[in-house]
Amino acid sequence: MTDPGTEPLTERVTERVTPRRTQPWHGLLVATALPLRNDLSVDYEAYGEHCRWLVEQGCDGVVPNGSLGEYQTLSDEERSRVVETAVAAVGGARVVPGVAAYGARAARRWAEQAVATDCRSVLLLPPNGYRADERAVLGHFTAVAEAGLPVIAYNNPHDTRVDLAPSLLARLYGEGAIVAVKEFSGDVRRSYEIAELAPGLDVLAGADDVLLELAVSGAVGWVAGYPNALPASCAALYHAGVSGDLAAALPLYRALHPLLRWDSRTEFVQAIKASMEVAGRYGGPCRPPRVPLTAEQDAMVRAATGKLLAAGHR
Repeated sequence: MTDPGTEPLTERVTERVTPRRTQPWHGLLVATALPLRNDLSVDYEAYGEHCRWLVEQGCDGVVPNGSLGEYQTLSDEERSRVVETAVAAVGGARVVPGVAAYGARAARRWAEQAVATDCRSVLLLPPNGYRADERAVLGHFTAVAEAGLPVIAYNNPHDTRVDLAPSLLARLYGEGAIVAVKEFSGDVRRSYEIAELAPGLDVLAGADDVLLELAVSGAVGWVAGYPNALPASCAALYHAGVSGDLAAALPLYRALHPLLRWDSRTEFVQAIKASMEVAGRYGGPCRPPRVPLTAEQDAMVRAATGKLLAAGHR
């Protein structure tokens, strides 16, 4: 007898008809981990290969220079080359660069680089160095939108100390500054309020461990972390969720959740890279200030990943 959430179910879900992507920010977008060598230099060749592999495994696109990509630790030259590498690997239409910065001038420059490399949208945090008020947030997003690409707002109040509440998102959307929001607050109720206050603003699931709840509420995309290690199973989960096929989605979600919940923890980058290693993918170490997982954490991640691989997840 096949256990719930194993490979035959994954294959069956993948074959189902899923909602059509109509915008470059729709679908399963992987916030890519950045392969680093032991000396902490960027392995661009490995990164390009990883981007290609993710698309081959059923993911719709990649998001370089997000938190999972350790963008805060990169030089300007490294950050620019990461985007160029992703575009060379999978094409600009599949690349949604993170353009977060302390202020709008720097973020605008990264958005202009996205234009120059033929990307079709960008992902933007609020100003990430201080607790910006509503006027500052509006100015920030408006200035970056003037670069000419659709802007996906990234709401991560845990790390930025700025909460893009539904009312503020509605204002940003109404003034043409954003087209979508990556919702990482963890409050799944917000999806319904966003739909009421800003009809037409696309909601993307931003935390792996609330993917199904947001998919059921109408999310049209998932900016995801764990597809870096298990892309096929995560793609099957996403497609089942947005299709409303709970009979298929729930067993997958329950099976994957012991790993998905790491995406909302402080050690998410280290955990995902550990899972990648168990799954035969290279992630490498992390740059400071991140430190390695504790022995207990590492054992938990590796055991959960190994269990899923043994059950047929990929």
